[in-house]
Amino acid sequence: MSKLTKNQKLALSKIEPGKAYTLKEASELVKEITTSKFDASVDIDVRLGVDPRKANQMVRGVVSLPHGTGKQVRVLALCTPDKEAEATEAGADYVGLDEYIDKIKGGWTDIDVIITMPSIMGKIGALGRVLGPRGLMPNPKSGTVTNEIGNAVKEVKQGKIDFKVDKTGIVHTSIGKVSFTPDKIRDNAKEFISTLLKLKPTAAKGTYIKSIYLSSTMSPGVKIDPKSVDEN
Repeated sequence: MSKLTKNQKLALSKIEPGKAYTLKEASELVKEITTSKFDASVDIDVRLGVDPRKANQMVRGVVSLPHGTGKQVRVLALCTPDKEAEATEAGADYVGLDEYIDKIKGGWTDIDVIITMPSIMGKIGALGRVLGPRGLMPNPKSGTVTNEIGNAVKEVKQGKIDFKVDKTGIVHTSIGKVSFTPDKIRDNAKEFISTLLKLKPTAAKGTYIKSIYLSSTMSPGVKIDPKSVDEN
């Protein structure tokens, strides 16, 4: 086991063992315990009381964060020629079709999100082996397969993210940057948790949100009291 650095020890000393903080407190504390020299991402981990192995307890959705993610999201729009101008004007980083399909077949995946149209999914299906493992496969449920190409690109650029519970029942995603104010971190976290609550499967029994942790890249996790999420 590696030894803790001086900064890591200092960060841990600021967290009271066993304490569940309010969302407001955690949003302030996560900034204090971050010692990285770069603008670290702020991550949220929510353990749900669901069994992801059962189709009727799968939790997956999209959320538009009020203050965005703070990340530069690289968007590829795979669309027909009549939609290319719309995609470009909306801010897509790469726009085209066959040439990019060929690039992806060759192993190119230097992108964060792919947005495409229903009529093109037949061509993209063959890219599943490359895109699937990287979480890049477009999906109607996440809003990345649509004829409203321009709107979809804008939403992603402005902070729309999609998420999915993993096989252990945890939903993990980034909701901002450490450079954000505590209020912006809290607003984004509240919106994310609110979305999770709306997606509660009817088949899920018992406690739905079992635990919430807020952390930044390389920082310890700060436990949050789920009851505090609705507090101002």
